[in-house]
Amino acid sequence: MVGETMNDITIVDNDLYKDYDYLEDLLEYTLEHEKVENAIFSVIFVDDEEIHRINKEYRHVDRVTDVISFAFEDNEEKIYNNIRILGDIYICIPQMKRQATSYGHSEKRELSFLCVHGLLHLLGYDHMNESEEKIMFGLQEMILNEKNIKR
Repeated sequence: MVGETMNDITIVDNDLYKDYDYLEDLLEYTLEHEKVENAIFSVIFVDDEEIHRINKEYRHVDRVTDVISFAFEDNEEKIYNNIRILGDIYICIPQMKRQATSYGHSEKRELSFLCVHGLLHLLGYDHMNESEEKIMFGLQEMILNEKNIKR
């Protein structure tokens, strides 16, 4: 349909986690909040071994982490046929579960936080200094609160 916009969000669960029906709505809401249309990206659930391998190979950090984003727009804004190809977000499900327990909140809250965090990285946000961190983490909290995903 002419003039219609849509986003294509792919979630690859790798049989690691099944309780994520709410994620697409949350991610769409984040895109709407950031005024992003016609975007494509993936969220891939992985285990400890895979996130460790990715972290070591691409970030040269030899440990498990919770989320890694590969932003395809890092160098310059790339639009193909009026579609933004944002990138991939890898989320370590075992680490997400450990953090939810450690922080004393639900797995839904932790997984939601990691997804929004990863998506904001794909959109160019970062937290390399205190100023950037304040902006990015404030935005994450606002989005989660607006979707009633509380600590």
